[in-house]
Amino acid sequence: MNGHTTGRKFHTIVMALVVCCVFAAAARGAGATDASAADEAAIRDNVRQMEEGWNTRSGALFAKPFAADADYIIVNGMHIRGREEIDKGHQRIFETIFKDSRLTLSVKQLRFLRPDVAVVHVGGRNRTRQAGETREWEVIITLVMVKDDGAWKITAFQNTQVVEGEKP
Repeated sequence: MNGHTTGRKFHTIVMALVVCCVFAAAARGAGATDASAADEAAIRDNVRQMEEGWNTRSGALFAKPFAADADYIIVNGMHIRGREEIDKGHQRIFETIFKDSRLTLSVKQLRFLRPDVAVVHVGGRNRTRQAGETREWEVIITLVMVKDDGAWKITAFQNTQVVEGEKP
């Protein structure tokens, strides 16, 4: 065997190893993308569940995506602590002031700070009938979500009313 043939075989082996490494790296990257896509879908499902809980007048369903020790800041600045209180408080308003309301929510921005922590900005529109009058307003909600034991939970919620004429 001459040096030229050995060099060609060596080059072929090196190229095959490089191709294998590129495919292996791509496969690892695809797995990370799949995980992010699954995480994003789970986060969006939590937002849909809040909307469904509101529109079916179920405090328990509305509160289900929240962590047991979640912090919830209402549009008026009131601070509610814990999923149980979020459930009870919403059940009260669903039976009174918001019994004839309809909420629509949409994820505007989702950003992973770490693989297990995300900040989510949600646009909301609430339409309610009170005292024979229909009222409608917009809010922007900021959620901090944490993945714990494979499940995404809302650990912090901040609700801010969008003032007409001052939209971001």
